[in-house]
Amino acid sequence: MATIMRFEDIESWKMSREQANWIYDASNKGAFARDFALKDQIRRAAISVMSNIAEGFERDGNKEFIHFLSIAKGSCGELRSQLYLARDQNFITEEEFTRIYNHATRTSKAISGFMSYLINNPIKGLKYKEEVSPFNDVNAEMNQES
Repeated sequence: MATIMRFEDIESWKMSREQANWIYDASNKGAFARDFALKDQIRRAAISVMSNIAEGFERDGNKEFIHFLSIAKGSCGELRSQLYLARDQNFITEEEFTRIYNHATRTSKAISGFMSYLINNPIKGLKYKEEVSPFNDVNAEMNQES
């Protein structure tokens, strides 16, 4: 796997950005635009997916990154659940529901795959590398003299 230098290079982030834009488009129309509670909640879920991928990446450690990816994956589930309500209320068409729902499912699977990769990767990120201190040599010398 190539080294990812920016969160914008992460495939699941790209996918989540696309689905967030679809949610914004769908929730700007008709009765959906006037249901402020559902519109706000489904947008927050969509935003949460891409935001948590980005935030986790910027944390510089796989342990935290995996935690944030888990939150993003949960938000994908929340988004899919809210899509049902949007469809049930005829705020979106069956075609819109299917397209966004299937995409959110693929995004969730991509996040899961990335989490598995990170869990099994021996490189744990900058935060978890052994810290080098100028005092390490001094402490080692003191321990030898004792």
